[in-house]
Amino acid sequence: MPEQLTSQEVNSKTDPSVAKQWDNDVSTEKKFEDFYAIADKLKVGLLGTLREGTGPVHRSMAVAKRAGPDFLFLGNAHSQKFNDIEKHPEAVTVTFQNSSTQDWISVTGKAVTASNEDPRIKEIWSKGTSAWFGDLGDGVHTGKPEDPRMTLIEIQSKYISYWKAEVGALGFGKEVLGAIVTGGVANTGALREMKEDEIAQARKSDSALTS
Repeated sequence: MPEQLTSQEVNSKTDPSVAKQWDNDVSTEKKFEDFYAIADKLKVGLLGTLREGTGPVHRSMAVAKRAGPDFLFLGNAHSQKFNDIEKHPEAVTVTFQNSSTQDWISVTGKAVTASNEDPRIKEIWSKGTSAWFGDLGDGVHTGKPEDPRMTLIEIQSKYISYWKAEVGALGFGKEVLGAIVTGGVANTGALREMKEDEIAQARKSDSALTS
């Protein structure tokens, strides 16, 4: 049921939607377990970079692989986003939203790029990737892993926040309607965050499992 707005929340300038859905007291293991479960269902996200003279710029990109709390993408070295990353490698974001459940993820991190000599490219490349590169027919610019344009983008997470739905579509509608009718605040899910220390530990744990 919707929870009532309190005068204390107003006087303290608290966002009641955040406060009433805040669920950060669960264990780090639980936070990452749910984070991975959401992320692994979302194959396309918005990769955001900071562009000189423009500001934040976002584009849709398919995730090539999730590596623990980090994300790997494949991009064309001729893309302007690599200029953005070179100038502002630590001003990168990745966002996802599940349109069915409304689950969402927001990642702030550092972008590290690698040329086609990085062996991980062969591991994560798929035939579908070549559709976005084209084949020049010169035996070099083929859209395959050896293509000199093929570049790895690794987003090393520094801050993660996500929201996990805890009601279905019907429950979501009832909660929102109830809030409108009663003047309460809808509570439909769990809002959590992970900072650098937790992320570093999760990265270490993932490395131990995959080594």
